[in-house]
Amino acid sequence: MSNDVTAVRIDLDEIRKPLSSDPMGMRPMQRRVFDKRDAQYLLIKSPPASGKSRALMFLGLDKLLNQGCKKVIVAVPEVSIGSSFSDTDLISHGFFANWEVNNEWDLCSPGADKGAGARSKVKKLLDFLESDDSTLVCTHATLRFAFQEAGEAIFDECVLAIDEFHHSSSSEDSKLGELLRCVLQRDKAHVIAMTGSYFRGDDMAIMSVEDEARFTHVSYTYWEQMGAYRHLKTLKINYSFYSALDGSYLQALPKILDLSKKTIIHIPHRSSPETAGTKHDEVDAIIDMIGDMQDIEDKTNFYPVVTNDGRTLMVANLVEDDPDFRGKLQSSLRDKEQQERVDIIIALGMAKEGFDWPPAEHAITVGYRGSLTEIIQIIGRVTRDHEGKSTATFTNLIAEPKADDEQVTHAVNQMLKAISVSLAMEQALAPKFKFIPKTNDDSKGNGEQDPTTGDIVIGVKDLKEPKSERAKQIIEQEMDELVAAVCQSPDVIKAMANDDMPGELVQDVHVRRVIEEKYPNETEEDVEAIRQRVAATMAMASVGNTENSTDDDEKAGTNGFVGLVRKFININDLSVDLIDSVNPFGHAYEVLSKGLTSDLLKKVHGAASTQKIKMTEEEALALWPRIQEFARDNGRPPSFESDIALERRLGEALEWLKNKKREQMRA
Repeated sequence: MSNDVTAVRIDLDEIRKPLSSDPMGMRPMQRRVFDKRDAQYLLIKSPPASGKSRALMFLGLDKLLNQGCKKVIVAVPEVSIGSSFSDTDLISHGFFANWEVNNEWDLCSPGADKGAGARSKVKKLLDFLESDDSTLVCTHATLRFAFQEAGEAIFDECVLAIDEFHHSSSSEDSKLGELLRCVLQRDKAHVIAMTGSYFRGDDMAIMSVEDEARFTHVSYTYWEQMGAYRHLKTLKINYSFYSALDGSYLQALPKILDLSKKTIIHIPHRSSPETAGTKHDEVDAIIDMIGDMQDIEDKTNFYPVVTNDGRTLMVANLVEDDPDFRGKLQSSLRDKEQQERVDIIIALGMAKEGFDWPPAEHAITVGYRGSLTEIIQIIGRVTRDHEGKSTATFTNLIAEPKADDEQVTHAVNQMLKAISVSLAMEQALAPKFKFIPKTNDDSKGNGEQDPTTGDIVIGVKDLKEPKSERAKQIIEQEMDELVAAVCQSPDVIKAMANDDMPGELVQDVHVRRVIEEKYPNETEEDVEAIRQRVAATMAMASVGNTENSTDDDEKAGTNGFVGLVRKFININDLSVDLIDSVNPFGHAYEVLSKGLTSDLLKKVHGAASTQKIKMTEEEALALWPRIQEFARDNGRPPSFESDIALERRLGEALEWLKNKKREQMRA
């Protein structure tokens, strides 16, 4: 068994600010959204449990009562999330109306999207549009089916509020995406799109560039949300590596399962190599690990399990797919009193998106998850603020490559992909920065916070300004998605296993390539302006975690972001060159070096070296200015045999260009 390692740790006392509501009962996130209430198309990007549901209520009521809209239709991905939009008293907190949904128009009852139930819900939605009532809650499926049956015109003068908007897609195969495209083209409805993670698990964009440009964006960060918490003090993202030679993950689980913590365990996907028998076998093994199971509690379907020290823990088995059993169990979990009684939840595909269990302290996920969105949703289950909860932890339990594994390269890649999530989560959990060119005006760019956006403003010497309106929009609204794309780039993931990968190369080649592929219509000058801001954004989290890490795993990354902000803000000569010298992926190598034995670390290096990123014409040409600069500064060209990684790569690019020239001369 290798070591456990903390990849990201945030101590919230460092950033804590008292949470207060304004005279209308709105928290800061909700006020920020409400200030944009006149927008016809609104995209809200805000973490789980940040108050998006109530923000929608404020918006919907204003559009009904003050903007001439006739109906508000709230669509959620699954029926269990519909309860987030039940009747809510807003008047007593200062708002001008209450949010109310007639029981007839709450279409999120069990069985809403199956067989005859689905068809009846569609008829109900169509009946609602002819009624005098103004609010309805349904699932994405019901909304899609109604659109397919009656067309987009039925939504004229309506507000379509789509929760968990990342379920949509610009793909022609996406029915929800098709609905959205048709509604936008008709331009007679309002759309409010809400999500905690504005990217999907695949490479498909959620909306086309043209459609997205029509939306007003409002962002609220994890950093802002967690800074307002009263109880939660620390958030940690851990990795635990286990040897498959010692058995399955079930042999490793007891090491990280703390029975004193309220825990969600997500067992592996059925196609995952980490599986250890059938899903029911795995649940039984985990329950045996906890203690002796007693008779199922008939009222709730909870499993009482007596531990070795005599305690009785309540276990909820969401892996069981019998509809009657699961229906009763889900109803119990929605009841706040019953929810408090639960100690451990075992799940497969559930207990992620929209699942609300505020006491949860520890989320354990077994195996690599290909979707960053899925990981963010799982982490979101434990980041709720709750009395008595001081620490929230996400642990990814990952199998080490076997010494005799014929597919060791695949195994290493899976491990690196899993760790790459920590890079993206560093960015998601960090403050939102706004970088501006440094000028002689000392009153700007010193780390002050923009009160309207929450951005921390930092001045950078030699920072290029974007020229096109599209480039400005990318910088202002799409940095989260772009950074996530960089973190999940295959070339970036390969680079992670090399601790000597120069930061300049990562930025000049790999990051630039991601930007050029994602935004092929931007000029070279605007690509560079975007790249500089990506580099600065990623450096903020990377250096902070590295600078504050120690050999003590428990303190690794402590106060990383806060320390980093102070570090950079106190440096008056912060420049693009300084930022480019930072390898934002070095921290991922640190996770490997601390988490694996020396023999396994050599194996990872060996597998990664066999996948060395080949020199391409694109990279060689991109490095040519640096080759010229190196020759001027050193009085000689760079050598491909150098011990210095940056010079070696420049030398390889120079040799490639020479060979290319010789080939052309021969031709």
